[in-house]
Amino acid sequence: MKAKEIQELIDFISNSGLAEVKIETDEFKLSIKKNSEPVAARPVEATSSPVNPIPAAPAPQTQPAVEPAPPASSVEEENKKYLEIKSPMIGTFYRSPNPDTDVFVNVGDAIQAGQTVCIIEAMKLFNEIESEISGKIVKVLVENASPVEYDQPLFLVEPTH
Repeated sequence: MKAKEIQELIDFISNSGLAEVKIETDEFKLSIKKNSEPVAARPVEATSSPVNPIPAAPAPQTQPAVEPAPPASSVEEENKKYLEIKSPMIGTFYRSPNPDTDVFVNVGDAIQAGQTVCIIEAMKLFNEIESEISGKIVKVLVENASPVEYDQPLFLVEPTH
């Protein structure tokens, strides 16, 4: 079974009402289990005192704590001139083939269509991801060794004409 077929199967199961699927053939065994409750990723602070069940009232603020962000339209217009290299699968994003070697691409590097830009590990398989466009890397959007979703943008590229 190819990685693309596995991805399609995972997408089908996630959109269906099934909670768990097991497939077993002569060549492989596949078990997919859907989480029934969302997992929130937030830092947890360790304290030595017992937790107070009554929340403290927020302190009054006289000034806004955060300055207003630039209008979203100007940021969107800025990003429109760039193309995205997106993840073709769910997995773990790696910028280099192994921890002891240099990354495939850095910000400012010129890339060609067909050039390997990263690796995504999915189900113990390391898949080299090749660029479909030529241009210059403007921004790396994902941290090394981070999980990525299908179709998640990985890099912003300024295309060459």
